[in-house]
Amino acid sequence: MAIEVNLAPPNISAYQAGNTGIDYYTSFDSGKPGPHVLVNAVTHGNELCGAIVIDFLFRHDVRPTRGALTLGFANIMAYLQFDPARPTASRFVDEDFNRLWSTDVLDGPRDSVELQRAREIRPLIDTVDLLLDLHSMQQSCPPLMLCGPLDKGRTFAEGVGVPMNVIADEGHAAGRRMRDYGAFGDPASPKNALLVECGQHWEKESAEVALETTLRFLRHIDIIDPDFAAQHLPKKAPPRQQIIEVTEAITVRSSEFAFSAPFKGLEVILKAGDVIGHDGDMPVLAPYDNCVLIMPLQRLYPGQTAVRLGRIISNQAVAG
Repeated sequence: MAIEVNLAPPNISAYQAGNTGIDYYTSFDSGKPGPHVLVNAVTHGNELCGAIVIDFLFRHDVRPTRGALTLGFANIMAYLQFDPARPTASRFVDEDFNRLWSTDVLDGPRDSVELQRAREIRPLIDTVDLLLDLHSMQQSCPPLMLCGPLDKGRTFAEGVGVPMNVIADEGHAAGRRMRDYGAFGDPASPKNALLVECGQHWEKESAEVALETTLRFLRHIDIIDPDFAAQHLPKKAPPRQQIIEVTEAITVRSSEFAFSAPFKGLEVILKAGDVIGHDGDMPVLAPYDNCVLIMPLQRLYPGQTAVRLGRIISNQAVAG
C-alpha cells in the first residue's frame, strides 16, 4: 500500500549557520529578564510538521518580548535524508535520537550519528528553561501532548490548552527522551518541558496542530506578541482537555504479535479482560475497564512496545 505524503519538507539551509555555535540552532535574546525557551523540531528526521513551524517562525521574524527564544532542528542528518518516495526510512540514521537523553548514555562510550549530535547540542539544552519538542506519529491518531509523570508537566500542558488529549507517562524503557532530560524531569526544578505528537507524520493537519500548539505555548509563557499569536490561531476555543495516565506498556515477545483490530490510537477498550491482541498464542487483555490504547505501532518486532495503556483520570476546563 502506497504511503501518501501531503507535506513537503521546507528547505532549511538558510538556517544552518545559526548564531549559537551549533548548526541549525538560532537564539534571539530580548535583552529583558525572562526564561530561555526552546522550540525544537525534527528530533526524528521524517517528522516534518516541526520543521514547517520553525520555518514559519523564522519567516515571520518572531522575536521574544522577554527572555530568549531559541529555534532548532535536532536530528539534521536524518532530516536531510528525507525522501517522500521512502518516507519511513529517515526516522534516524543510526538510532533513535529521542532515547539518548540520560547522563549515562551521553557520557558513555557508545557512538552514533545521533549521539554525536546529542552531545553537540547538550550544552545548549542545559541552558533551556522551557522546552516544546514537536513530533508526529506513525498512525492517523488524534494529537497528543506528552507531559511526563510530574504535576508540573500536567499544569504546563493545561496552561497551553491544546491538544485535547494530555498523556501523563514515564517515557520509554528503551531510553530517556529529551522531554525528560535533566532538570525537566526533576520535580524540584522550575524547568519544564512538553512533547507534542501533532498527528500522522505527513497529513497536512499535523502542521496545523504544530503551529497552533507552538503559538499557544509561546503565548502562555508570555514570550511573544499576543496580537501576532491571535492573528494565526483559530478563533474557536479549543475543546476541553482530558488527562490520560499511562499505567503500563505492552512489549512484543514474539514475531507473531497482532492486534485484534486495526487500532490507530485512543480507542477505549470497555471491559477488563477484553482482547486487545495476541502475542503468538497468548492473548493480550485489557487490565481494567475503559482502557485507552496509546500510540499502537503498525510494525511490530520482539522487544518493542506494541502499545501503552492508560486511564482517563480528569477533564480540564476549556482554555481561552
